[in-house]
Amino acid sequence: MHDRVLSGEPLVRSNRLAARYPGASVPAISSITFAVEAGQRVALLGPNGGGKSTLFRAITGELAPSSGELELGVGHPALVPQSERSRLDYPVSALDVALMGSVSRLPWWRRPSRADRALARESLRRVGLEDETNTTFGELSGGQRQRVLVARALVQDSPLLLLDEPFAGIDAPSAELLAALFDQLAAEGRGLLMATHDIEQARSWDLVLCCNRVQIAFGDPAQVLTREVIERTYGSSLVPLPGDESLAITPPHHHDHFEADR
Repeated sequence: MHDRVLSGEPLVRSNRLAARYPGASVPAISSITFAVEAGQRVALLGPNGGGKSTLFRAITGELAPSSGELELGVGHPALVPQSERSRLDYPVSALDVALMGSVSRLPWWRRPSRADRALARESLRRVGLEDETNTTFGELSGGQRQRVLVARALVQDSPLLLLDEPFAGIDAPSAELLAALFDQLAAEGRGLLMATHDIEQARSWDLVLCCNRVQIAFGDPAQVLTREVIERTYGSSLVPLPGDESLAITPPHHHDHFEADR
C-alpha cells in the first residue's frame, strides 16, 4: 500500500467545499479548502456543531457535496470513531472487531480469510493489545476500545485515516501509545486527519484546519494558531484562564457531538 500512497498526489483535497443535510436551508459547512498528502498529520479544530463530523461524512461519501469540489486519491478513507459511540455492546471479541475492517475490501460473498485474521492480529499487536484478542470488546477499558477501533482501521489498509477525537476520555498509557503509533503511520506514508479540541496537540501536528461551519484558517500551526484565529474558531466556547493571557475551551459534550453538526 505504502508505495501507492507515496506518489505525491493528495489523499484528499477540497476546494470551497460546501455540504448540507437533506431538508436543511443552509449548509452545515462551506468554503472548506484544504488538502492532506501522504505522510501528513492534519489537526481539525472546531467547536461542537462547527462541522467536523460533517466534513468527515463528506470525505467518506456519506454526505454529498452541495457545491465546490472534493477529490479523493487512492483508496477509501478509514474512519476511527470515538469508542463511546461505536455501539459494539454485543458479545464480540477484540479480534472480531478488528477483523471487521476486512469487510470493506472483500466481495459480499467472501468471508475473511486466514490472511485477514493474521492482519487483524498484527493490527492488534501494533496497538498493544496482542494479549486481548479474545477479550470481549465491552469488557475492555475505554482506552483499549479506542485502540481496537484504530486496529480495525489498520485492517482496512486505507491510505487516509479520519480520527474522531481519538484521545477523548482515554487513559494516559493508551494516549501515549496512540500518539506514537500515529507518528509511525505518518512516517509510513499514511495521511491522518484528526478532529480534536486540544489546541496544544494541534500545534505539534504538521498542519491545522480551523472551522466553525466555514473555514477560518488552514496551514502551518505556528502561523495559523493565533489568538484571533482561535477566538474566531471557538467563540463563546472559549474562556480566559485566570492569571494569564491564555485561553481554554469549555469541555465538549461528546454524547451529542454527532448530532450537533446538524
